[in-house]
Amino acid sequence: MSDGSWSVYLSGEIHSDWREQIAAGIEQAGLPVELSAPVTDHAASDDAGAGTLGEESEAFWRDHKGAGVNAIRTQTLIRNADVVVVRFGDKYRQWNAAFDAGYAAGLGKPIVTLHDEEFVHALKEIDRAALATARSPDQVVNVLRYVVGQAAELGRTCPSRTET
Repeated sequence: MSDGSWSVYLSGEIHSDWREQIAAGIEQAGLPVELSAPVTDHAASDDAGAGTLGEESEAFWRDHKGAGVNAIRTQTLIRNADVVVVRFGDKYRQWNAAFDAGYAAGLGKPIVTLHDEEFVHALKEIDRAALATARSPDQVVNVLRYVVGQAAELGRTCPSRTET
């Protein structure tokens, strides 16, 4: 964006308020950051395909349609992001979050992972691809405060949005 704001995509688990904590921290710090995320209403996300392309009698095809429609949003937002934060929670296996991390890594996007200490071993490959690994939403905000704040102090816009 020409206004110098940074786009941060918040991927991952949808069963806690981590996104709201990050948003509040960004607002409190006054950072020029715009947040985006997948659809976090589980039922709406699951119904994305059937709700837009029609019902399916088989669960496989219903899920296939939903995954495709959701991927339009997810892939576009990740492609346009300056930083991708990927949260792995403790309730469910988040295969979609792992896929988002891999997609972001393939695009060369800076990744910040967010997960509890108990998942260090299970997520070692994803953490290796990440440029930072946080244990709390506050740590994610601290990373953004440093990166975005330093750029703002130097009078620079976001690196991916500078004009040539």
